Amino acid sequence: MPAITQPGQGVIFMKVGLHAQETIEDIIVRKQKEFDEAGVIFWGYGGNSCYPNTMVQPFVKEMEKNGNQVLLIMHKMNSKHEAPPELAKEYSEDGVTWQPVPNGVEVRGSRFAMVLDELKIEEYDINLKDYEVGVGRSRGKNASQYITGQSDKGCFLYQPPAIPIPPEERIIKNIGLVARIKAPYAVFLK
Repeated sequence: MPAITQPGQGVIFMKVGLHAQETIEDIIVRKQKEFDEAGVIFWGYGGNSCYPNTMVQPFVKEMEKNGNQVLLIMHKMNSKHEAPPELAKEYSEDGVTWQPVPNGVEVRGSRFAMVLDELKIEEYDINLKDYEVGVGRSRGKNASQYITGQSDKGCFLYQPPAIPIPPEERIIKNIGLVARIKAPYAVFLK
C-alpha cells in the first residue's frame, strides 16, 4: 500500500462509527469476512461530499491516470447513526443502470458505498493541515477547514504547506482503518 504522506497521494478521509445499529467493531469483522468471501468490500456511507459519480469516481480516475492508487483512511469516532439496518439489494455506478449486489456482500442503511480491495487495521495520526481537497468546488481548500461542522469525509491530496504548521493544530489521532479503493470506486445503492 502506498504511504499516505507522499506528496500528491490521494486519500478519501472518512469518520466511521456506529452505523445502522451496528458497532464499528462488528462492521470490521463483517467486512473482512466479506472480502474473504466475495473478493471485494462495499463500505456503506451517506452524505454528498463524496457523491459517487461527481466526486469519488472523477477523483480516483484522475489519480489512477497519474499512476497513483487512492486509499480510504478511516477515523473511528462515537456515532449515533441508528438508521434501520436495511440491506441494499442493487448497486449502480451511474445511478441509472442497476445490478444485484455481489453474493457475499452486505451493505446496510446506506445510500452509497466505497468499493474496496481489502481492509487493514492500522493505527497512525495525520495532520489534516497537510492535505487539501482534490476535487469539486472546494478543490485546493485545506482539508482541516473542509472537515468542520457537518462534514465528516472528503477526497484529499497530501500537499504539506511550504511553511510548517504547528503539529497540535487539526491532528487526527488514531486513524484505525485503511483500504485501497478499486474500480468502480464508489456506487449508488438501493
